[in-house]
Amino acid sequence: MINVIPSEARASFDRGWLRGSHSFSFGEYQDAENTAFGPMRVANDDVIAPGRGFGAHPHSDMEIVSIVLNGKLRHEDNLGNVAVTSFGGIQRMSAGSGMIHTEHNASDTEEVRLLQLWFMPTTKGLQPSYETTSFDPAALTGALLPVVSPEGGPRVASIHQDMTIYLSRLTKGEAITYKQDEGRRQYIFAIEGKLGLNGKHDLTAGDTARVEQTQVTELQASEDAFFMLIDLP
Repeated sequence: MINVIPSEARASFDRGWLRGSHSFSFGEYQDAENTAFGPMRVANDDVIAPGRGFGAHPHSDMEIVSIVLNGKLRHEDNLGNVAVTSFGGIQRMSAGSGMIHTEHNASDTEEVRLLQLWFMPTTKGLQPSYETTSFDPAALTGALLPVVSPEGGPRVASIHQDMTIYLSRLTKGEAITYKQDEGRRQYIFAIEGKLGLNGKHDLTAGDTARVEQTQVTELQASEDAFFMLIDLP
């Protein structure tokens, strides 16, 4: 079963300094029928104006992943972590028993666009932690590149949940197949271009798909495409 949600169906907003869209209930957008997909709770596509950002605010019992698509994102938290991330970088925060942080656009001249993803952890009350990793953007071409996983690695951020985040770039006409175990699900987000799913569905930039009861997914680029695939329990 593949449920495609077109870009225009997501909850868009524009506050001047911050614009973007929510794929799940978040902030002022509340929909009791759209609060989660498995352990996934938030999928925000945010653009932050130069020199602006989110002031200090708390989180708890949530795995938060920020994927910077362009520009520079600055993170600072009460554990003493400070980091500036650009494309090719991943920020992972395990809020656990409680954590306070800020997020700002590190540039005074350029916008920063990021995907911020929240997931419920497998265990509550974990020791809070923060991690940055970097991947090779060239390795995205023609492959599903893992950038977040439970095991982590030298170029893969770790996460306290049985899930993996992949990024990929396909050239027009190129296809890739993803196989997963029975009982699992996928969340797919088209970042750029146009992507076909199993020859029956098309995603254009900003569209998402929630895939269930489908162990084999064929992804083909109708035009050059950049997308994210998340394998979830």
